[in-house]
Amino acid sequence: MAIAGGNIQLDSTEGMDKITQTEKVTSPYFSNGSATLAAANIVSSSQTGQSTNETYFFGIAHSSTPTVQEFDVAFGSADGFGGATGSAGRPSPTEAIYKQYAGLLLAPTEVTGGFFISSPATTSAVASGKDSKIFVLNARRSNMKDRINKGTWTINLSGSLSNGVTGKELHLTDDSVNNSPTATPVGDRYNIVSGSAGTVSKAATETNFGFFYPDMGILVFSAAELSASIPGKTDDINDVVVFDEATHKGFGTGETADVNKKNALRFINCLKEAPASLVFRDEEDQVSGQYFCRVKSGQMNFSNNPTFVSGSLNELRQSTMKGNPTTFISSVQLYNSAGEMVAVGNLSTPLKKNFSSEATIKVKLTY
Repeated sequence: MAIAGGNIQLDSTEGMDKITQTEKVTSPYFSNGSATLAAANIVSSSQTGQSTNETYFFGIAHSSTPTVQEFDVAFGSADGFGGATGSAGRPSPTEAIYKQYAGLLLAPTEVTGGFFISSPATTSAVASGKDSKIFVLNARRSNMKDRINKGTWTINLSGSLSNGVTGKELHLTDDSVNNSPTATPVGDRYNIVSGSAGTVSKAATETNFGFFYPDMGILVFSAAELSASIPGKTDDINDVVVFDEATHKGFGTGETADVNKKNALRFINCLKEAPASLVFRDEEDQVSGQYFCRVKSGQMNFSNNPTFVSGSLNELRQSTMKGNPTTFISSVQLYNSAGEMVAVGNLSTPLKKNFSSEATIKVKLTY
C-alpha cells in the first residue's frame, strides 16, 4: 500500500485558525442591471394583465419587461377613504393596508396610534396627531438582496399644483448620512427628507415626508406631506384615478368612502413626467470565512500516490528522497466534524514541502 499523509486538525475558534469577515456589497437595484428607472420607461404592471390585486396595490415595472414588478405601491387610510368595502361588514381595502403596515412596522405599543410622520416637524402638513393617509412603496425582495442601500437612493417626483400648473418637482432621499437610525421591531428606520442621493436639502425636523426601513425594503410616505408639495388639480381630488392621466398627477386625495379611487396610481403618475425617476441600489452581506491551514515540518511529507513507493515493502521509489522526501501540495480539502468534505480548492502553483520547510495556506470561503 502507498504511504498516506496525515490530516491537519484546525482550531475553528474565531481568531485562531479561522477569521470571519463580513463585507457589504452594493449593486444596481433594477432587474435590467440599472440603478435608474426613468419616467419614460415607467409603466404600471396592473395595465399588463396583472390586475388581480389592484384593489390593494399597483406595481411599477419597466416598459421593456412590463410583467416584472420592480416596486409595489399601496395607499392606506386609517378611515377607509378611497376604498370599496364591498359586502356588509367588510373593512375598506385602504383601511386594511394602513393597519397591515402599522402592525408590521410599528412597535406593539404604537400600532393602534398609527404613523406619526408629519406632525413632529416644525412645518408639518398635519397640525397634530397621526398621519391618517399614507402611500407605501414596497421593494421587490429578489431585487433588494439583503436590504436597500441607504444614503444612495433618490425618488424624483413631478406633478401639478392645485391650479393645474404642471412641472412641480420633489426630490426625496433618506437622512442616514446625518442622523442615527431609530430602532424598530423590523430593523433600523430613517426619515425620508428633501434631497438627493443621501444629501439632505431640508432636515426631517423641518419637514418629514416619511419613514424608510432599509431591511424591509419599505418606504412609508405621509400623504399629507406629499400633497402639500404636489397636490394635483383641486377639482380632480375626488376622481377615480386613471393611470398616466395628465390631470391625476398629484397626491391630493378626497375623503370619499366605499368607492375604489385607485389612489395608489397617483404615486405612479407622479413618476411618469420627466424629470421624474427612481434611483436605487441594493445591498448584500457577503460573509467570508478565512481558514489558516498550518503545515508543520513533520506533516504532509509523504504521498498516497502509488508512484511514490515501490515494491512489497513500500520503499521510496526515488533514493534521493530517503531521509528527507519532497512532496508538492496541490490542493486543500476541508472536512466538517462528521468527516464530510465541505470544500475543496486547488493551489495556483503546487507548493513544495519537506521536513525542512513549513507552510501556511489560507483558504477563503465566501457565502
